[in-house]
Amino acid sequence: MAGIKILSTHAVQEVLTELGLVFQRASGSDLAINYNPANALKRTIEAGTPFDVAIVTRAVMDELALKGKIRRGTCNDICQSGLGVAVRRGAATPDIATVDAFRHALLAARSLVRSKEGTSGGYFEALLDRLGITEAMRDKIALGPSGRIAELVARGEAEMAVQQIPELLPVKGVQYVGPLPEELQLWTVFAAGVGSTAKDPAAAEAFIEALVTPSAVALFKAKGLEPVRH
Repeated sequence: MAGIKILSTHAVQEVLTELGLVFQRASGSDLAINYNPANALKRTIEAGTPFDVAIVTRAVMDELALKGKIRRGTCNDICQSGLGVAVRRGAATPDIATVDAFRHALLAARSLVRSKEGTSGGYFEALLDRLGITEAMRDKIALGPSGRIAELVARGEAEMAVQQIPELLPVKGVQYVGPLPEELQLWTVFAAGVGSTAKDPAAAEAFIEALVTPSAVALFKAKGLEPVRH
């Protein structure tokens, strides 16, 4: 059976778990998927790791295409995600509906976990400065490992998690509070592209095409992702 090696951000993991099975049955192509934050994938690809399809943030995709690591004509925006908040299941749900309420909820939290090097983590650090609470939050913040950082909240190791919404929703033992206020929201676009050294570019392109079908779009929405706003 032919194989397609995919390097993907965690944000679309739930979608690929379901869509991948459908694609494999229909195409006969086996999928090997490795998940990491987009910046970690960028380093992996730049180091020469072989792959067929990359699914990363649009910013990283553009950098990789510029460096000749991605076939530019194959790049396709597939979805976008906002940031959200989760707390341990059964805990009081903080009000985060407005900028002031969100700021108060952060200050009231005893501890918070954010991604160490994911897009959400870097943005959140800048957001604290924007809200004027960097110093007040400094000793409360833990850096989560690659993947679903809300698992630390589920285990009681942090009170609150801030991350991409589709990475919060699947975590058992936590409850999703809601998205960041729109004035503070970061919408991250995710794109898929074929690697410049892909062994079977046609099969890789077929997989990307499967990510933009109406059924795939519906699945993205069910998993907390949104169509790209043009």
